[in-house]
Amino acid sequence: MTRGNRSLILLILVILAGIIVPFVIWGAWFDSVLSLEGARKWMEGYGSWAWAAGIALLVSDIVLPVPSTVVMSALGWMYGWWMGGLICAAGSMLSGIIAYAACRWLGRRAALYLAGEEGLRRGEEIFEKRGGWLVALSRWMPVLPEAVACLAGLSRMRRRVFLPALACGSVPTGFAFAAIGHLGHSQPGWAIALSGLVPVLLWVAAARVLKR
Repeated sequence: MTRGNRSLILLILVILAGIIVPFVIWGAWFDSVLSLEGARKWMEGYGSWAWAAGIALLVSDIVLPVPSTVVMSALGWMYGWWMGGLICAAGSMLSGIIAYAACRWLGRRAALYLAGEEGLRRGEEIFEKRGGWLVALSRWMPVLPEAVACLAGLSRMRRRVFLPALACGSVPTGFAFAAIGHLGHSQPGWAIALSGLVPVLLWVAAARVLKR
């Protein structure tokens, strides 16, 4: 294993630790408070701004162990699969953009300290070749969305590729879990399957357009 690869792995482990440690410390508490009914009750406390409170919860998942899929399902329960899906997709998109922008413009110095020039160069190569796939497919998985968005920012992934890839992953995920909340979550398998399959199809189409 080359020095650049080792340095990049160290950087990835540090980012994952920054995300996983809050889950270990506060995850159980957030899961108990933000159950499906608990999340809906909390958001309804903001009245007509409940949708904004939901988006704020999804964005806070960058640094806190918020169960984002539960929040999305609660938004679908409150607003229906269509409007709830739009709100969920917007929240997921905003969360990814903030993580990407913060790491791109504020985290570069710390990344250089941990990974060095060679490690970051290796990261840039990976995100140049496969960044679209990584971003699109990570949005429906636990933990990975925030980590991948941060790494994309640190690697200075091109915005014209990052934003479409983010949309390809965030929109299906948002609508899928809003539908679970709206239609009932006794059999969520089909929605979860679609949230993993549709980003693949969307990114195949988007990548072809970008190449042109």
